[in-house]
Amino acid sequence: MDMRVLVTGGAGFIGSHIVENLLEAGHEALVVDNFSTGRRENLITGVPVYEMDIINPEITEVFRRVQPEAVIHQAAQVAVPVSLKDPVLDAQVNIIGTLNLLEACRTHGVAKVIFASSAAVYGNPAYLPVDEQHPVGPLSGYGVSKHAVEKYLEVYRELYGLKWTALRYANVYGPRQDALGEGGVVAIFINKLLQNQCPVIFGDGEQTRDFVYVKDVAAANVRALTFGDNRLFNISTGKASTVNELLLLLQQAIGSSLLGEYGPPRSGDILHSYLDQQRAAVELDWVPRYALDQGIKETVEFYLKGGL
Repeated sequence: MDMRVLVTGGAGFIGSHIVENLLEAGHEALVVDNFSTGRRENLITGVPVYEMDIINPEITEVFRRVQPEAVIHQAAQVAVPVSLKDPVLDAQVNIIGTLNLLEACRTHGVAKVIFASSAAVYGNPAYLPVDEQHPVGPLSGYGVSKHAVEKYLEVYRELYGLKWTALRYANVYGPRQDALGEGGVVAIFINKLLQNQCPVIFGDGEQTRDFVYVKDVAAANVRALTFGDNRLFNISTGKASTVNELLLLLQQAIGSSLLGEYGPPRSGDILHSYLDQQRAAVELDWVPRYALDQGIKETVEFYLKGGL
């Protein structure tokens, strides 16, 4: 069934890929973005765009005008260091901004909200792989804000019947990711290698992460429009990759012989993390299609062509 879907942060790294996936699936996509990190060039020509911050109460006017059937909520303050330095700003955007959206959804009859949560809600893993039953123990304001919204979604379902799905993303990478600021390690390493500079690796490089390709993440969001009501899902590959392995794949894709520059470990960094995505496989009928080497190849091609 075709739906009218409003994507917050739809001009951003992940959001713009979701918009493309929605259109390919035959849905109608509309975008709200304040363009603090989103880019107009990420958007397909003709997609309606409303330039507005989600913390602005006037967001409800957009809902009144477009009457979306579903909302895919990607807009967020995503930098963990910012959440540590300015937790008030983090909460204003990620909690108050989301409450603005939820109130607009309630008022204007939205059927379902898909929420971009994060593996940051888990904190230090007590066991691996981390499944959805794993205890929650965020180590930053960012993780706290994502978990708080998950709880608000449960409340809005109980009180107002608003359906939801929360997707806890692993380490998302791919085309359009910004290497500046809180860019992901993949974008940062590519940027360094293309500038003929050695990427900095904190520690010995044997720390592991679960790198999931942005196109797979976009597909999971679109699947959640029709499946997974009122459930949490890890969106990941279920595979651990070391930072050293990642760098090797990037060197091969770029054709670079530059080595990593190893520095002391960063205080507070989690050593090993990867997520179990079996629940998403069963209930969303979603599995990641891109192996890490394939996703890296596409990502490098994007940057070689002058992306960002």
